[in-house]
Amino acid sequence: GAAGAGGAAPAAGTTVKIGEAIQFPYKYGHTEGKVSLTVTGITKGDPADLAKFNLGDRAKGLVPYYVNYKVTNVGSTDMSFASLTQMKGLLADGSEAQELSIIGKFDKCPNNSFPSGFTNGQSVTSCVVAMSPEASKVAGAEFWGDPYTLGKGLNWK
Repeated sequence: GAAGAGGAAPAAGTTVKIGEAIQFPYKYGHTEGKVSLTVTGITKGDPADLAKFNLGDRAKGLVPYYVNYKVTNVGSTDMSFASLTQMKGLLADGSEAQELSIIGKFDKCPNNSFPSGFTNGQSVTSCVVAMSPEASKVAGAEFWGDPYTLGKGLNWK
């Protein structure tokens, strides 16, 4: 079963396998609801994928990984136009991967907000870019948004 299937938020540090769901109360602005979050996969990209962003030295020696996740509304609140972006990649040693914020559209890793009519049972897929030194890899992910904090969130490995 899904972690946190009851009413309360799972404990900080809860860890599940990639592909498994965790349910928790989620707040976006004044909208409060309940979501089921699943990291569906982590894909190794190619540094050339990022060429158009002209990152220069910021991306030197780093490889992009695409952390793909799915959010399902499992509560009774309409969460239209909210979004869930507080996802971080975790390196093989458990430390945080460097985040790469993409401005504009990036087809290899689309970061989608919730569509209109995002009610119970609706799902949206999204993605964040995590950068890894060539000697390591992005092996996991962490959700650190409300009600959690960075390093004390929900983990997929």
